[in-house]
Amino acid sequence: MSLSRRRHLRDGRIVWQSFPQPAIVGSPLRRSTHADVVIIGAGISGAMLAQSLTEAGFHPLIVDRRRAALLGSTAASTALLQFELDTPLSHLSARLGARKAGRIWLASRDAVNELRTRTVRLGIDAALSTRPSLYLAGNVLDARGLRHETRLRQSVGLASEYLDRKTLLHHFGLRCPAAILSHGDAEANPVQLAGGYLNRALRAGARFHAPHDIVDLRRSARGIELSTADGLELSARHVVLCTGYELARIVPSEDSHTTSTWAIATRRQPRAIWPQRALIWQSSSPYLYLRSTADGRVICGGEDAQVNDAAERDRMTPRKAQRLAVKLTRLLPAVNARPQFAWSGTFATSANGMPTIGQIPGFPRCYAVMGYGGNGITFSMLASRLITAAIMKRRLPEARLFAFS
Repeated sequence: MSLSRRRHLRDGRIVWQSFPQPAIVGSPLRRSTHADVVIIGAGISGAMLAQSLTEAGFHPLIVDRRRAALLGSTAASTALLQFELDTPLSHLSARLGARKAGRIWLASRDAVNELRTRTVRLGIDAALSTRPSLYLAGNVLDARGLRHETRLRQSVGLASEYLDRKTLLHHFGLRCPAAILSHGDAEANPVQLAGGYLNRALRAGARFHAPHDIVDLRRSARGIELSTADGLELSARHVVLCTGYELARIVPSEDSHTTSTWAIATRRQPRAIWPQRALIWQSSSPYLYLRSTADGRVICGGEDAQVNDAAERDRMTPRKAQRLAVKLTRLLPAVNARPQFAWSGTFATSANGMPTIGQIPGFPRCYAVMGYGGNGITFSMLASRLITAAIMKRRLPEARLFAFS
């Protein structure tokens, strides 16, 4: 039995397939081996962590059950790189207390800043651009709720401002009761981003071996022993599970549940793109989110539903794509909302919209990265910092915010 659950994570025609894609194929291991750090999973989280570890002087060994990197859920991402969590700050404060909730949001903001800075420093070309974000009033937070949310964000030092109906229409051409305008978010091509980080890690001494499915993990005098389905044995001082939404069986679920989501992308229409190419999302359930691509397409996603069966999820794609197109037309009438691409994906959510990052209970020197919700890439960058520090035995104050409970 595999260490992590097998899932068909995505399906359909994904917009990133129309751009140049990195082809990073793993080489199969010929014999059992040892590494200081073994990373299980060659998606965005594994790539960012591997690059961070190589900068710290390690030579991690990356394994994946698929023959090549980036064949999991990374390609299904719409890559809105936001510091805003799915759970509003006001709601998270009510659950965890204002101080703790504020620290969590600030850690997410810092992760976006670090992602931008590190990507530029490494010279990774992934169409990364800084964008403002518009959080529109909806059935989760109405205009009054957004005003309160804005005050809370400003009180902890987040660059946000409240826009009333008139201001929103004047500056962005959107007809909506209110919105929060945030600064410092970003967008990127997620496949090129992950490929860039993984290639930098490989050039710096990381190793990538695939396809190898890990079927067992156990502690020993040497550290941690791993067994593969093809009969090889790996030993490591540290192991990090970056298996995404194919959750490993030894990892507590932390009250998570899997959810299906859908997205569409239109034809190129750069003249129809709204002012400042802001990232747009609604405070609604199910929520809607929008962005543009470097070549002038509009990506629209949402319509989330608790559908766990992949075949059923994929059968729903035509209907969900049509619903997204209708919502896009309603919000932005100048955009031709007819989908040229439509795809589905599976992701996990937690009760409070937060990731869980840290040592797995009962497994010393064995860590997991569980980046729940719509901020997956932001959480991947946060995890690369927290896990690297933990392996180096450096204590970061924000580590406790995201540790297993």
